[in-house]
Amino acid sequence: MLFTPPRPPPGAPPVRINLYSDTQTRPTPAMKEAMMRAEVGDEQHGDDPTVHALCDRMAALMGKEAAMFLPSGTMCNVVAILTHCQKGDEVLAHETSHILHSEGGAHAALTGVQILPLRGPRGMFSAEDVRAAIRPRTRYAPPQRLLEVEQTANIGGGAVWPLAQLGAVVAVAREQGWATHMDGARLMNACVASGIAPAEMAAGFDSVWLDFTKGLGAPLGAVLCGSAEFIGEAWRWKQRLGGSMRQAGICAAACLYALDHHIERLAEDHANARALAQGLRQIPGITVEEPETNLVFFDIRGTGLSFEAFQAALRAEGVAVSGLGGRVRACTHLDVTAAMIEEALQIIRHVVSRA
Repeated sequence: MLFTPPRPPPGAPPVRINLYSDTQTRPTPAMKEAMMRAEVGDEQHGDDPTVHALCDRMAALMGKEAAMFLPSGTMCNVVAILTHCQKGDEVLAHETSHILHSEGGAHAALTGVQILPLRGPRGMFSAEDVRAAIRPRTRYAPPQRLLEVEQTANIGGGAVWPLAQLGAVVAVAREQGWATHMDGARLMNACVASGIAPAEMAAGFDSVWLDFTKGLGAPLGAVLCGSAEFIGEAWRWKQRLGGSMRQAGICAAACLYALDHHIERLAEDHANARALAQGLRQIPGITVEEPETNLVFFDIRGTGLSFEAFQAALRAEGVAVSGLGGRVRACTHLDVTAAMIEEALQIIRHVVSRA
């Protein structure tokens, strides 16, 4: 039986406080206005000036030569790995990485690579972990071609890779002649939390992408960055996977608006996440991980509630949360206010007290 996206149960109240994911954000009225005003052309022919403006700006922001606009971050990962690797190659990534858990087996189905999972706390591994995973170069072993990291580490709790740790794992990859790729789904959250510029964060990586549909609030779109040669090769894979998006400037305009207006405000999401975590700690039976960015992971086993019962009880009150990595995840974003955090905490207290 094929999976189809879930729909709200009949009679369910509308979601008033959406902590399910930062992908739930909706474009603001001002973003919609920017989209309506966008100058457009045919992206296939290189005639869309708004797409060019976004790609040029993103390449400069990431310190790379070139960039390419794609519909989603998952497509960025797939296109990047197709470009870096050949069938039978091996990619090294954390065992909780998005490419392993949330991309439908795309890399086995489409790229023909295998992914070697590395362990480490909070979604991160060390240079020593990478060295321990190096295979002998014989005909019996798959060629190790690519090292991948996820910034921030989602299932790791929204943790931010320290710059020194990134540099250390990249150094091992360089010694081995591997390419390097950064899944930058929430890269700007990491940059705002750490105060480190995107170009510095991505300096050691051959490819990096940024998702605009999470905390940055655009309705779709991600931008993959790398060398001019890499992006030129990646365009062939974009064509094979569906081609251009034609008058994509309408969507690129939303991303440009997000770059101008929605980066610094990510600090508000981080503050709301800390407030949520602090409130959750005061509820008996709940154990909370300290958030570094906009993701709050917590364990409710001490309450006696199953995740399904907890989620359903919150949903009946108009609050949406998700489960990930065996814990509950609450995600703050631009559609979640400080007042909503307080209301969500009141509802959670009530649900737990009834249990």
